[in-house]
Amino acid sequence: MYYTGKGDDGSTEITRGERQRKSNIAFEAIGTLDELNSQIGVARIYVSDQTIKNELLEIQNDLFAIGADLYYAFNGQDKITFKADRIKALEDGITRMGGLMPPLKSFVIPGGGLASAYLHLTRAVARRAERDLVKLSDVLKINQATLTYMNRLSSYLFVAALYSNYVAGIKEINPHY
Repeated sequence: MYYTGKGDDGSTEITRGERQRKSNIAFEAIGTLDELNSQIGVARIYVSDQTIKNELLEIQNDLFAIGADLYYAFNGQDKITFKADRIKALEDGITRMGGLMPPLKSFVIPGGGLASAYLHLTRAVARRAERDLVKLSDVLKINQATLTYMNRLSSYLFVAALYSNYVAGIKEINPHY
């Protein structure tokens, strides 16, 4: 069965036997991570670079590990699934792509090609997920590596968006303010 009907009253279960309101900040963070993971899946469709496609798939796996850690933390368990070495993987990707492009000298208006546009949209969702996790960390012990990873993820997605436009020969548009 794909539904239970138990959440029709606005509650859900993250702990065994204890129902919580779906408005709980933990569910907001988990929901935004789910949205981010789905958005990355859409972006992967439009990215032509196989290395970035592979990295995005790894990021999707990372987000599942982070979600598992949130579940454990919510249940008072000190188990960590997410591996901190994944931060370096993001940094390596940023360095690799950034080293292949001219230096950025200005803000850019999100858009360009489809891949870049979806990566920029995904970056915005990643920033919201990070904000949700920071809020949650005020009331629940969250792995610091998770917060660092989420901060680095938005940078990775930004550079991947720029790189996607660069390899497609699409010139960035700078705001004129």
